Amino acid sequence: MTTATVLRTALAGALLLGVFLAVTGAARVRVRRDTAVAVLRAAVQLVAVAVVIAWVFRHPGAAAAYLVVMVAVAGWTATRRVGLGTATAAPLTLAVLAGAATAVLPVVASGALAPGTPTLVPFAAQMIGGAMSATAVTGLRLRDDLRTGWDVVEGWLALGATGRQAVAEHARVAVGRALVPGIDQTRSAGLVTLPGAFVGLLLGGAGPAQAAQVQLLVLVGLLAAQAVAGVLTTTLLAGRLGRTRPGS
Repeated sequence: MTTATVLRTALAGALLLGVFLAVTGAARVRVRRDTAVAVLRAAVQLVAVAVVIAWVFRHPGAAAAYLVVMVAVAGWTATRRVGLGTATAAPLTLAVLAGAATAVLPVVASGALAPGTPTLVPFAAQMIGGAMSATAVTGLRLRDDLRTGWDVVEGWLALGATGRQAVAEHARVAVGRALVPGIDQTRSAGLVTLPGAFVGLLLGGAGPAQAAQVQLLVLVGLLAAQAVAGVLTTTLLAGRLGRTRPGS
């Protein structure tokens, strides 16, 4: 990347941020400070990640360690989002790991993607991110639904159901809601929007057919990762949440 490219990117980003700030300021939407901080953090984080990934590409043996760190951070992020305490960190991290692994292993084993760190790391990272989102949304939805619908759970418990059985219906709803964005994204791919991997490959010089092939793997992989992560989240939390009402 040349200095001119960096300057052009900075100029375009500044113009886009200016549009955002002007529109939200005129509408008196109080998000200016948060947005400025978010953009600054994104710039710093992306530069840092680019440096790290470039190093990982030159040292393929470090790829596994890098992915382990990503899973750990994703698990902790999901734990904070769900808000049920640090005791849930281990099960939620396991849900993220299982979801991502379920999507990555078949793709690697089938040879659908070219082998090597430059293809494995980006694909695995997307699966980890998707599994994290499903874990967080499922756990958060289940927690909130149980808070508001605890009388139903108590009714099941009074009839002799176990805690897991008492929250089973809430768990199914939580997983279903967490999967809606991924299903909608897959359904609308190419019609309503061009997904990120597809656009990135085209901008990187890949042909449309290759971009479509990789994007399909990403979309279906995300569905698999999110399904496993969501179901495992409710499975691992159901016993705990079926005993006492989640605190506010």
